[in-house]
Amino acid sequence: MEEIRIQKYISDCGLMSRRAAEKEIEMGNFKVNGQRATIGQKIDPDNDEVEYKGKLVKGGSKKVYVMLYKPRGYVTTMSDDEGRKCIPELLKDVPERVYPCGRLDMDSEGLLILTNDGEVANKLMHPKHHVEKIYHVKVKGEIEPEVLVTLNGPMVIDDYKIKPVKVSIIERKEGNTILRFILSEGRNRQIRKMCEQVDLKITRLKRVAVGDLTIGMLKPGQWKYMNYNEISILKNMS
Repeated sequence: MEEIRIQKYISDCGLMSRRAAEKEIEMGNFKVNGQRATIGQKIDPDNDEVEYKGKLVKGGSKKVYVMLYKPRGYVTTMSDDEGRKCIPELLKDVPERVYPCGRLDMDSEGLLILTNDGEVANKLMHPKHHVEKIYHVKVKGEIEPEVLVTLNGPMVIDDYKIKPVKVSIIERKEGNTILRFILSEGRNRQIRKMCEQVDLKITRLKRVAVGDLTIGMLKPGQWKYMNYNEISILKNMS
C-alpha cells in the first residue's frame, strides 16, 4: 500500500477527525513505530505501527452514520477536563467509535451528525462547502422590523464579516418570538452573538436541519443510525 499522511490514516480508522488528530499529534499523543509522530508524516499502513496513548490504532472498522438529538447541558466533545456531560454518554449503545461533524454549544440543542467515516466528516466540516444549517431560536418579546433587517444584513462578529444569514419569523406566542436562522457557515456561537448585537435574549436555540437532513421525530437524547437515503444525502452534501 502506498504511504499516506498520518492524520488521514487516523481519520480513516475512525478514531477522530483529521483536525482532532493534528491537535493530538502536536500534544505528542501519537507514536509511529515507537517514535513521536509529526503532523504530515507519511506512513505505510501495512508495515508501520501507529499508537495513540499507548494503544495500537487499527483500520478496517465498519463505516456508520448516526443522527443524534443533543440535549442542552452536554458539550460536543468526546471527553471534558471540567467534568461536564459529553455526547459519548448518549451513545453508549453505539458499538463503533463515532465523532461529531461540527458542534453545538452546551446551551444549544438539536441535530448532530456523527460518523467514523473520516473522509465524509472532513468534507462536511470544511468551510468551502458551506452546508446550510437551520435553527429555530426562541427569543423574548416582539421583534421590531428594523431588528429583522439588521439580522438579515451585513454583520461583523469578532472582527469578522459573516456571510449573509437568512432570518425570518416563524411565530409569535405568549410574549416570545420564534425565529428561523439559515446559516451557510458556523462561526463560534454565531447566532448568540448576532442576537446580542440587537439586544435579543435567547431562551432556546435548536438546530433542526443540516442541509436536507432533518431532526425528524428524534427527542432529546435519542439517536438513530442513518438509513440508505439519508447516507446518500449526507455524501452528496460533502
